[in-house]
This record gives sequence, C-alpha cells and structure tokens, in this order.
Amino acid sequence: MANNYASEFRTCETTGLKVHLPAERLFYVNAVVAVVCLLIGGIMAILIALTRWQAVHLLPADLFYRFVTAHGMNMLVFWIVFFEMAGLLFASTAVLGSRLPAPKFGWFNFLLMLVGAILTNIMIFTGEADVLFTSYPPLKAHPHYYLGIILFAVGALFACIHFMATLVVAKKEGYHKGSYPLFTFGILIAVILAFFTLLMGAGTYVPTWLWAMGFLENIEPGLYRLGFWGFGHAAQQINLAAMVSIWYLIGTLTVGAVPVNEKFSRGAFLLYLVGINVASAHHLLVDPGYSASYRIFNTSYIIYAATIGSMIHAFSIPAAIETAQRAKGFTNGLFEWLTKAPWGNPAFAGMALSIVIFGFGGGVTGVTQGVEQINIMAHNTLRLPGHFHVTVVGGSTLAFMSLTYYALPLVMRRKLIGAAFAKYQPWIFAIGISIMSTGMSFAGILGVPRRHYDISFSSAVFQVPFSATATTMMGLVGLGAIIAFVGLLIYCLIAALTAFFGERIPPKMELHYPPHAKEGAAAGAPAQA
Repeated sequence: MANNYASEFRTCETTGLKVHLPAERLFYVNAVVAVVCLLIGGIMAILIALTRWQAVHLLPADLFYRFVTAHGMNMLVFWIVFFEMAGLLFASTAVLGSRLPAPKFGWFNFLLMLVGAILTNIMIFTGEADVLFTSYPPLKAHPHYYLGIILFAVGALFACIHFMATLVVAKKEGYHKGSYPLFTFGILIAVILAFFTLLMGAGTYVPTWLWAMGFLENIEPGLYRLGFWGFGHAAQQINLAAMVSIWYLIGTLTVGAVPVNEKFSRGAFLLYLVGINVASAHHLLVDPGYSASYRIFNTSYIIYAATIGSMIHAFSIPAAIETAQRAKGFTNGLFEWLTKAPWGNPAFAGMALSIVIFGFGGGVTGVTQGVEQINIMAHNTLRLPGHFHVTVVGGSTLAFMSLTYYALPLVMRRKLIGAAFAKYQPWIFAIGISIMSTGMSFAGILGVPRRHYDISFSSAVFQVPFSATATTMMGLVGLGAIIAFVGLLIYCLIAALTAFFGERIPPKMELHYPPHAKEGAAAGAPAQA
C-alpha cells in the first residue's frame, strides 16, 4: 500500500511536512474561491458603509438592502467557510502526514458548495432575495435562494465528515504520536461545532425552502428565529475555534512558540463545546416566549463557560510567544521579547493584531451586549455590527489573512508577489476595521439603528433627530471602511497574483513513510505513505 500512495506526496522543504498532492489541489481551489467571496463581500461592504455615511449616502434604498444581503452571505458564510474547508484539509493531511482518503468525495463536496454559493449570489443580485442575511419570515425569497444555501451547507457537512475520516486514516496508517497536535485538535473542535451548526441550518432552511415553493402554508417566525440563530450565530463559533487554532499555529511557525501548558489550552477548547453554541440564544433576548430566568441563566452562567475558554487562550498564546522569544535571548526588561518580535512578518503582525482586536474589542463588547439588560437597549442599534465587525472581521478574517502568507509559499508553492506591501497590509486592515467598529459602537450607543437605509428619516412622517456626535460617528464608519477596504484590496491582489502568477517553488518529490510505517510493514501490518 505504501507504493500505491508514495508518489502522491511531496515534502515541504521549509517545514518538513508531508503534503498529499490531491489534498493540496483541493486546498488550492477552496482558498481561491474563498478570496473571491471575500472580494465580493468587501465591495458590498464599502458601498454599504458609504451609504450609511449620511454625507455621501451613495446607494438607493433597493440596492442598499440587496447589497446588505450579499455582504452578509459572502462574508459571514462563503468567505469564512471556504477558507475553513482549506484549513480542514491542511490540519488533517499535512499536519498529520496523512493522505486524503477519498479525493473524489472532496471534489464533490467542493462542487456542492460552489454551486450553492453561485446560485445564492445569482438570486441576490437579480433581486430575487432582498431578505437580508437573516431572511426572517414573512420576508420570502425565491426558492432557489434557500436551495443554494442548503446545497452549500450539505457540501460543508460532507467536508466535515471527510475531515473526520481523514483523522481515522491518519491514526490507522501512521500517526502514532499520541494526541493530535493542538492546531488539529482546535480544528476538530470547530468541526464538532460545525455539525451542530449545519444541522440547525438544515432544520431551518429546508422548511423555509418548502414554504417558498408553496408546499407549506406558513413558517412560525419564533421557531424560525430560534433555528436560524442556532445556525447563524453558531457558525461564528466555528470561526472562533478555527481562529484560535490559527493563532497557535502562526505562533509556532513564526517564533517557535509552544504552549506553556498544552493540556490547559486543550481544556479551553473543550469549554467551547460546553457553552458557546447554547449562548446563541442571546439573539432572542428581546423575543417573547422565553422566561426571564432562562434569559439570565443563558447570558450569565452558560456564556461564561465559553468566555473563560477565550480568556485562557488570551493568556496561553502570549505566554507561549514570550517564552519562545526569551529562549532566543530577548530577556532585557519586561518587553524586549515583544519589541524584538518579527513585526515585519505579515503573518505574525496580523495574528497579534487579530488577538488584540478580538480580545479587547470583540470580547468585551460581546460579553456586555450579551447580557439581558444591555441587550434590550442595544439589540437593534449599530452597536451590534460594531461588535461583530471586531470579532468576525478584526478577529477571524484578519487571522485567516495572516495564515495566507504562509499558505501561499508552503502549500501553494508560490513565491510571494508584493511582499513589501504585505508587511503593511495587516496594519492597514486592522486600523480601518478598528476605526469603523468604534464609529458603529458609539453611533449605536447614541441610538443609530442597525440596518436602516436613511438615519435622517427624511421621507418619514415622524422625524427622528440624531445629535451631531452621531453624525460624526457615522463619518468614522465611512472613513474606517475606506481604510479597511484598501487593506482588503491589497490582500486580495497579493493572494491572487501570487496564486496564479507567483514563481513556482519546485517540489521535492520523494518516497515517504509515516512514523512506524516500516516497523508496521515488517510486522505484517499495512504500511501507508
């Protein structure tokens, strides 16, 4: 069996990792499509921001709401999940030195996701699905909109099953080093969360699809909201687990960081399984039907389990980096290890900025806004987008961007084009997102609504005056969006030019055997490469 698969591997000359070529090709296409979705979502974002900035007010009302739908689906779902699928392939094959057990199944999953994403976007941009990201009934889109989401979710679910099968193959055919590496373990936690999330999505969108086709008379809005946020918010918890896993990985790749106590870090990941998806109910705190006791319990005792997990990572990752840096001799004073960190490496800089923005911006606002008393005041204001733009964007997206700077040369085997610009790209993007999210949060505190096309309510019977400060904050939203969009464009250009035109790094093709494979073969057990 070793001879059957040996030719399918190459050795990464930098890391020494064995890379399964069929998995590498799947990684490539998932990553490329992810970046395309990011660019589409980013274009929608700048148009939306320039419309919310009252001094510019760019789009008409119909296009504004249409582009809000497109922005939500492409950013929160398609960009993130396609990139995570690439991460699953890397964590289960290259990191473990394993082969992908069913490459054709992997391509089938990718094509399901691709067709679903394209179909959903067609419905949105043709005006058949002006229902926003949440698509609450009685808003109804064309049936093909829901079908596209279902196809995408089924493809992602199959990809998660494929990931689990790859872990089994890795253990069976050569990975005998005890527990999975921390990065793979964190991705495994993300996949477990994904099973819950995708099944909730199926339970929500399949009946809605039948309703849109006329087979069901109606959809109960309360049940829809419960199911939707079991999918919509839980999907962002997949991002959280993947993002933290990437933090650990980049710390290792850049400075050789190793967790001071790996069991502690693994325990923190397990806390995500306990409380993080249950806390999705904080989106329903203003809905009728839930008792005050449940709401208080959910937004305090349950949500704190996940919060404690994130706090553990917040100490563990910097401690690992500090320990690695001090081992290199950066021991003068309290912070030489930090000042002498490789800030010129865009992967390290992006990872560090992602930690700071997510921790201080996203974590603090998430815990406070998730509490019942504050949530009732903040729920439909711009404070909510202010929160999730420093979690999903300033946190997850920036971390994913950072990993790309290693994926391009190590996995795609391309020399980076635009390395001089890459040094500054994470900083530009991080500064823009921070300014934009700050403007959103303070505008929301001053009462600016979450999604409304025209905050001046110029055509309304009743006028709703906002202070000059709120107008200034909306200006910050527009200014920050422009800066962040420049950072996003630089990233997309570097990724696209490198992926398609970067100088090829010649692979080193060898015959490979995983640890203990030769001993297993001698004992009569099958040996795999």
